Formats: sequence, C-alpha cells, structure tokens
Amino acid sequence: MEQKAKAVICREINQPVVVEEILVEAPRRGEVMIKLAACGVCHSDLSATNGTIPFPPPVVLGHEGAGKIIAVGEVVTDYKVGDHVVSSFVSMCGKCRYCQTGRPQLCDQAGKAATTLPDGTLRTRDLAGNPLNIFSGCGVMAEYATLHIDNVVKVDQQMPLDKAALIGCGVMTGVGAAVNTAKVDPGSIAVVFGCGGVGLNTIQGSAIAGARMIVAVDTNDGKLEMARKFGATHVVNSKNEENVVKTILKLTDGGADYAFECVGLGEIAAQAYGVLRKGGTAVVVGVAGPKDMTSIRTASLTFGEKTLTGSYFGSARPREDFPRLIGLYRAHRLKLDELISHTYTIDQAPQAFADMQAGRNARGVIIFE
Repeated sequence: MEQKAKAVICREINQPVVVEEILVEAPRRGEVMIKLAACGVCHSDLSATNGTIPFPPPVVLGHEGAGKIIAVGEVVTDYKVGDHVVSSFVSMCGKCRYCQTGRPQLCDQAGKAATTLPDGTLRTRDLAGNPLNIFSGCGVMAEYATLHIDNVVKVDQQMPLDKAALIGCGVMTGVGAAVNTAKVDPGSIAVVFGCGGVGLNTIQGSAIAGARMIVAVDTNDGKLEMARKFGATHVVNSKNEENVVKTILKLTDGGADYAFECVGLGEIAAQAYGVLRKGGTAVVVGVAGPKDMTSIRTASLTFGEKTLTGSYFGSARPREDFPRLIGLYRAHRLKLDELISHTYTIDQAPQAFADMQAGRNARGVIIFE
C-alpha cells in the first residue's frame, strides 16, 4: 500500500523549505505506516535547513509528529491499525549498551541511522523516483510516514493528537532537561537562558520539580512575558544588561543551583556556567553549530564542585516518559495548549518556518486533518 503524500522538504541548504508531493512506501518488517494528524515545527528542523545539523538534502523534515497507524509490517505485534502514536526521533533498539542501562536517548542505533530507517533504507521518494532522506529516522512533516517501531510510542487515544505531537521533542527535551538530566530539587534556584519552545518547557519542568525561583533570560520581551506564564518568577532581558552574569548573580543572591542553555551558542553556555553557585549544575540543551566553541575556568570545576553537562532529548525514556507527560497534562500540571501559538496547513509550512526564525511562535504546529 503505497501512499502519495504532501511533505515538507529541504532541497537546498540555506534555502526556504518546499512542499511537494512524494511517495511513501508500505511498511516492511518491524515497521508501521502513520497517517499524521499534527507535526510541530521545531528549531531542529530549521537547523537542518541551514546546515547547523548536517543532514544531507534532499530531506523530508519533521520529527515531532503524532497520528494514527494505518498499516503494519511483518512481525509487528505490539502495534495495530488504529493505534495513536507519537514519533520519537531517537530509536530505541533495546539491545545496545545504552538501552540496556536505561539511557535509550543515547541508543547506538540512532546515531547510525540519522537520515534513514534503522536498516539504512528509505521508504520515501519523490515523484521522479529519487530517494528522499528523512529527518532523524522520522520525516513526519508529511501527510503519511513509514517508521520503524523503535521510533514510535503508543499513546492513549483520548489524548488530542495536536498536543501529543509536542511531547515528541520540545516538551520532552525541555521538561526532561530539568526533571531527568538535572534532577532539579524542590526549593532550588534555576536559570533558563532562551525562552523558545525548549526553554519554555525547561521553565515549566523546573516549576513542576518545585524550584522556588526560576529566572528566564532572553532578548525578546514577548518571549519573557510568555516565560512568566510557564512558571518563571523573574525575567531578565540580556540585551539590556552590560553583564548578564553579574546581574543574575546579584538577583539570585550568589548564584543558581541549576542553569540551562537552551539557545545553542557556546557563549551562552559559558554564561549558564558562570551564574552557578558552588555545587551547581549547568546543562547545555541547545544544539550549537559544529564550529561553535567556548571556554570556562577549569579550576572552578574543582574548587566549586560545579558540573557542566549536556542533555539530549531530555535524557528521555520515551515509552515511560511520554505517558507520564500526558498524565501531567491531564492533571493540569503541564501546559501544552498554551504552547501552540499558531497552527498552519502543510501548504503554509514555509510561513511556519519564517515565523519560527523570526521568533513569533512559542510553537507552530502543522495540522493535517
């Protein structure tokens, strides 16, 4: 069962995305075909279009999607037609060292199949028959997509799919950075640099964990106002500060217990580390360019017992964490509705990317049905 589908494609680096009709092949062994209901427009997709994340074009974008299974391949027993699923841009093979030790976000398989399915093949091609790569093993910014079961997570059918889609990247990455990676303590102080989709979720993750003071840092007053709605107790526009590190050290009376870099710049990572008090932890969440560098005073790691670490996909265990996040949403403790600042049709995808690049959205979402 081959499907013709509209898809959002990066054809050339540093050029606007295009919407084309493509062909999506039926699922093979261990795969499912999904009819997408919604897909978030994530900054990582933009990074693929400008070369920050080196995915060779042409590539079908999209990794933050949700939809219904319409076909299953051979030996698929845990999923059936009609199931609602969210894509996971990190494969979970269950066999490698990282999966076996409870760190599936670092699965070896994911690194080997960044632009294909896990077996190195593709189910996507253009109408001329040319193969199309897929973003992070997903390529779900399309009406239909065929994914390996290692890249999907079943969710409750009562969960709205447009909200569920957000869990597949931005929410998991941000909330997970606070809850899973940093393990923010109740009563602590957290500082979040960058108030885009991931930053807002890091803020609300810190709030869920019980941080008593959450400082949001950005250069956009609109985003800082949004940060307050997601749990920030204080905001700092770094554009107005001569030395943002000194400002935050004073504001926090000596420094933060946790600081998060959610921009993707080494300079900001150094600032996040710089606002820590003794024993503090700085978490780099943003994806920097391949040549981006920074420096810190090495001695401060020793004498201050500080920690500088990274967080990939919020240190997620998707099959456990996705349902937990849905539970928090249903308990009115996790904001998802408020994240969606604008919805688009697939034909409006170029505008969605332009709006994201201009900082107009907390999260833009493409709706397919």
